[in-house]
Amino acid sequence: MSTNPNPKPYHFYDYSFTPLPDLHPWDVGPAVAEMQDLLRAHGYPIRADGDFGWKTEQALKTFQRRSGLRVDSIVGQQTWTALKMTVQPGTRLLKQGLSGADVGELQGLLCVNGYSVKRTGNFDEKTREAVVGFQHRHHLKADGIVSSVMWTLLRGTKFYT
Repeated sequence: MSTNPNPKPYHFYDYSFTPLPDLHPWDVGPAVAEMQDLLRAHGYPIRADGDFGWKTEQALKTFQRRSGLRVDSIVGQQTWTALKMTVQPGTRLLKQGLSGADVGELQGLLCVNGYSVKRTGNFDEKTREAVVGFQHRHHLKADGIVSSVMWTLLRGTKFYT
């Protein structure tokens, strides 16, 4: 009998994320900032400044090693997928254009709260509209950005100010 060394968790969805460019050390730009934001959400203490410097490279290599990926300092599609599929809900700010398992969880919670969105894992315009609607209903700043306060309310847990 063979066992899968990496079983999918019960909440796993086969999201199809918009492909992102391969990234290499010393690249700069918004895709680098997104990768850094994902690394920060995984607990690596780096700045999301859009500059793939040596600190980002060290964090990435550690993430690749811990994830069982090839440690090559390159953010290819396998590394992107690992970063996005293992990011925990509530560990980063979410806004339109981002994708990941946390976005899929957001979409599921929006559905539970009465909003009609598909659970794609991609923060699209329909998701943004639902987020803004939720924010209006709960007297939050209706900016379409999902913060820790919104996660608390979505989950129905007590929030104290």
